[in-house]
Amino acid sequence: MGAPTTTSETAASEVAAYLQRHETKGLLRFITCGSVDDGKSTLIGRLLFESRALFDDQLSALESDSRRHGTRNGEIDYALLLDGLSAEREQGITIDVAYRFFSTDKRKFIVADCPGHEQYTRNMATGASTADVAVVLVDARKGLLAQTRRHSYIASLLGIRHVLLAVNKMDLVGFDFAVFDEIVAGYRELAAQLGIAHVQAVPLSALQGDNLMQRSANTPWYDGPSVLEYLENVDATRGASGIGFRLPVQWVNRPDQDFRGFAGTVAAGSVKPGDDIVVLPSGRRSKVARIVTAGGDLDLAGEGQAVTLTLQDELDISRGDVIADAHKPPQVSDQFAAHMLWMGDQALLPGRPYWLKIGTRTVSASVTEIKHKIDVNTQEPLAAKHLELNEVGYCNLYLDQPVPFEAYADSRTLGGFILIDRQSNATVAAGTLEFALRRAGNIHWQHLDVDKTARARIKGQKPRVLWFTGLSGSGKSTIANLVDKRLHGLGYHTFILDGDNVRHGLNKDLGFTDEDRVENIRRVAEVAKLMADAGLIVLVSFISPFRAERRMARELFAPGEFVEVFIDTPLAVAEERDVKGLYAKARAGQLRNFTGIDSPYEIPEAAELQLDTVSDPAEHLAQRVIDFLLD
Repeated sequence: MGAPTTTSETAASEVAAYLQRHETKGLLRFITCGSVDDGKSTLIGRLLFESRALFDDQLSALESDSRRHGTRNGEIDYALLLDGLSAEREQGITIDVAYRFFSTDKRKFIVADCPGHEQYTRNMATGASTADVAVVLVDARKGLLAQTRRHSYIASLLGIRHVLLAVNKMDLVGFDFAVFDEIVAGYRELAAQLGIAHVQAVPLSALQGDNLMQRSANTPWYDGPSVLEYLENVDATRGASGIGFRLPVQWVNRPDQDFRGFAGTVAAGSVKPGDDIVVLPSGRRSKVARIVTAGGDLDLAGEGQAVTLTLQDELDISRGDVIADAHKPPQVSDQFAAHMLWMGDQALLPGRPYWLKIGTRTVSASVTEIKHKIDVNTQEPLAAKHLELNEVGYCNLYLDQPVPFEAYADSRTLGGFILIDRQSNATVAAGTLEFALRRAGNIHWQHLDVDKTARARIKGQKPRVLWFTGLSGSGKSTIANLVDKRLHGLGYHTFILDGDNVRHGLNKDLGFTDEDRVENIRRVAEVAKLMADAGLIVLVSFISPFRAERRMARELFAPGEFVEVFIDTPLAVAEERDVKGLYAKARAGQLRNFTGIDSPYEIPEAAELQLDTVSDPAEHLAQRVIDFLLD
C-alpha cells in the first residue's frame, strides 16, 4: 500500500485544481453606459462588493469615503469604488472610464464603467471598443433619454450586439410593471433600428440589490435572469466570420542571424505549418515553416494567440504588414467609406492630414468628404461640412498608401481605426471601415519617360516651391512679384500662384470657412507640385493660416524643394496698410472668418525664411529670398 495522503497534500491538490479552473474560465468584457446618474457606478460597485472582489483595506476605505463623500447619509455608497478622481467624488459623477476585474465560479469579467455626460462620449467609445456586451442603464423615473440613445448608437457602431437593458431605480416607482414594460418596448424599437440583435431587459434596484445577484421577490411578474446570471451565461462570442487567417505583423523578431520571425496576435482564423500565405500589401507569397511561442512550437494557432511565424522563403516583411491566408486574402485599398466618432476639441476639417492607425500600421490620411453626420437621437442623416466634438459622421477617407483591411463587421482589428493629430499626437477620432471605394483600386501611376529631373535640366535650374505665408496686407504678393521679376531677368523659368488670382478660376467655388481654406490650400499645393514636376520655380502667395495645411503642402515635395517664407508683419501694421479695405469690413462684421480678426493665423514654427517687413523694405527682402535660393 502507498503512503496515505496528508492533509497538506490534499490542500495543495485542491488549490492547484482551483487555480486550473480559474485559468480556464471564460472572460467577458462588458461596459456600463447610459445617461448621467442612472446608477452605473453603483451597479458595478455592488457587483464587486457582493462577489467578494474587494480586499479588507478597500472595504475600510469605502466605508471611510462613504462617510466623507457618500450620498447615503453615511451608509456604504458603492459608486465610490468606481469614481476614483477627486472631481468625480465631489460632483457625484463619472468622468473617466474606470476598469475593474472580478470573477465568479463561472466566469471572469473586465468591466468598464463609462461616463454618462455628453462631453465625455469619447471616453465611452474607448470602453466600448473592446467590449462584448453593453449594460445600458435607464432610470425608471426618466425613461429613455438622449444619452441613452447616443450610447446605444455608439455601442452598435462599435460592433456590440448584446445589450442588457437594466431598468434601474425600480424601487422608486414601486416596482411598477407598466413602467418597466413601456421602457422596454421603447428600447426594443431603438435596438431594431440600430441592428442590436439581442436585448435582455431586467428590472433593477442597484442600490438595494433587487435582481442584481439573484431574482427579487419585489418583482414577481419578472421571470428572467438577474444581472449576474445574465452576465455569467450570455454567449457573446463572435461567430466565425469566414475571412480566413489574418496576422498583423507587430514586429520582426531577429535575435540572431539564424532566426527571422514575424510576431503578432492572430486577428482571425487559424494557421498551421505548411499553410500557404500571402503578405499584404506587397502580395509576396510563401508557406509557414514554424509557429514559435515562448512555450515551444505549436501545430496550430488560432484567433487571439500571440505567436511568431517563420516562413519557408526570405521575404521583406515589416511592422504593419498583414500575413494572411493565400486562398482568402483581405482586400487592399487606399480609399474607404467609414463611420467616424470625432473626439477632438478642434473640429474635423476635410482635407486636413492626420495619422491613421489600423491594426499595427500607421499611415497618413485625410477625410476627403463628409457625406453626412448622424442625429444620434433619430439616426437621421444631416448635412455637414465638419464634425464637432462627439459628433458621428459618415465619411470618405483617403490614405497616402494602400492598406489591407476588412469590414469592421468581420474584424475589429482590421476594420477599426483611430485618427491621430499630427501636431499634438492626440487621438482625435475612432472609426469603422465599411467598404473600399471602387475607384481606389482602378487608379495607378502612369510611368512618364521624361521626368522632373529631365525637365529641370533643360531649363538649367532646380525645381523649387517658394511658399509665401502671412496676414492679408503683410506684403506677400508684393515680395513674391519682385522675386519673380528678378528671377525672370536672370533667365529662370518661374510662375506665381497668387491667392486672389487662383480664386478667380480653380478655386472660385470656395468660400472662406475653415473647411474651404483647407481645400483651397490642398488644391494649390497639388498644382504647385505639378508645376515643380515640370521643372519650374513656383512662387505661392497665400495667407495659408493653418500650420497643418502648410505641413501637408511641404510633405508633397522632396527634401529641400519646399521653402516656407514667413512674411512677418504685425496685425496692426497689416491693418494700417489695408489697401483693399478688408480689415475695415471685417471689423464692421461685413466679412466673416477673416484671418487675424475672427479666424486665427498660426505663425510658422520653422520657416526657412522669416522676413520682417517693418524694418526692411520689400526690395531688400526680395533679394534675401533670391540669395537664399541661389545659395
